[in-house]
Amino acid sequence: MKDCFSIDCNDEGAPYVEAHVAGDMSTILQEPDIHQLEKLLPCNPHDVSPEVSSQVIVAAQVNYFDCGGMAVSVCIWHAIADASAVASFLTSWAAIARGATDEIEGVIFDCTSLFPPQDMRSFSLHNFLKEDLLSKIMLKRFLFDSSKLAALREEVGNGPCLERPTRVEAVAALIWGAVMAADGEENQNETAEINAATISVGLRKRMIPPLPKLSIGNAYQVAMANCSKKEKQLDYNGLAGKLHESIGKMNNDYVRKIHAGGGYFQFLRTKGEELGKNPNLMKVFGFSSWCRFPFYEADFGWGKPNWVGTALTLYKVAILIDTKDGQGIEAWVSLPKEDMVKFEQNPGICAYASFKLST
Repeated sequence: MKDCFSIDCNDEGAPYVEAHVAGDMSTILQEPDIHQLEKLLPCNPHDVSPEVSSQVIVAAQVNYFDCGGMAVSVCIWHAIADASAVASFLTSWAAIARGATDEIEGVIFDCTSLFPPQDMRSFSLHNFLKEDLLSKIMLKRFLFDSSKLAALREEVGNGPCLERPTRVEAVAALIWGAVMAADGEENQNETAEINAATISVGLRKRMIPPLPKLSIGNAYQVAMANCSKKEKQLDYNGLAGKLHESIGKMNNDYVRKIHAGGGYFQFLRTKGEELGKNPNLMKVFGFSSWCRFPFYEADFGWGKPNWVGTALTLYKVAILIDTKDGQGIEAWVSLPKEDMVKFEQNPGICAYASFKLST
C-alpha cells in the first residue's frame, strides 16, 4: 500500500508459513482458546504498523497437527478487504489449488464510482486495538446451535416490534440486552444517555444494480440502533426491532446519497468529536456478521473445512459466524473482564448459548 489512497500491485507475493503443531486438533475444535488460536496465525493481527507502506497486507500459515489434521489461517488487512472480500479470496484461492479455475468469477478491484477515494488517515481500527484496552478485554465464543437458535427466534419474534427476526437479529438482540444488563450491574451510577448497537451491513446485494460478488474492498456500511436511557429495559423483541429498522435503512438510495461528496465520513468525524467532548453521551457495542459468507466452501482439495473461526480481539465487539450446518451461529464476544463474568451468567445467555461444539 503506497499511501492511504492507493495500492501498488507489484506481484511480490505474500508471506506463507508452514508450521508443525505439537498436539491434537480436537482440543481446539471443542472449546477454542484465543491464546491457542493466535499461535496458528502468520502474524499478530493487533500489530498495526504506523507506516502504511510497511503494513502486512496478507499472510497465510498452514498448521499441521500431530493427529494429521490441518488448519489454514489467513490475516488480511481490513483496509483492503471486508469479510465478504476475504471469503471471496479464500474460495478463489482454494478453487485454484484444486484446479477448478472455471468456478472463479471475475474479480472486481475498482468500486470508486460508488465509493470515491477519501482521506482515511483518521479512520482505522487503532481505537479498537489499543494495547491498554485489549489488556482489559476477555474474548469468548458462545455457540447458538440450530435448535436453540430456532427457539430464540421464536421468543424474540413474540411482540409488536418485529414478527420474524433473522438469525443475526435474534442473536444480536440477546447479546445487546445482556451487554447492557452486565454493564448496568457494574455501573449503578449509570450516566450514559444512549446505549447504541452498531452493525456492519454488506452493500453488495443492496445496491441497484448489485455489486459483483467478487468486489474486493470494504463494501459495507455501519448501521446504528439507539436505545435511550428510558428504553434500557426493552425486551428482546424491542431491541430486535431497533436493529431491524437500522439495517433496513441501508438501501440503494440511502447509501448513494450519504456517500456522495464524502458525507458518510464527515458524519463519522462529527460523531467522533461529539463523543470525545462528552464520553458519557453514548455507550457503544458493535456487531460484525460474517454469516452467509462462503467460508465453509473453501475446499483446497481435501474437502470442506470442519470449522471456521476467528482469532481477532476487538474492544466491545461481537463477531457472528455460521456454524458448519449453516443454521446455527457462533458469537465471538469481547467484553471487559468484569462485564464478561456478568454476561456469562445472564439468564438469556445461559438458556440459549453453550461453550462447546457437540462431539
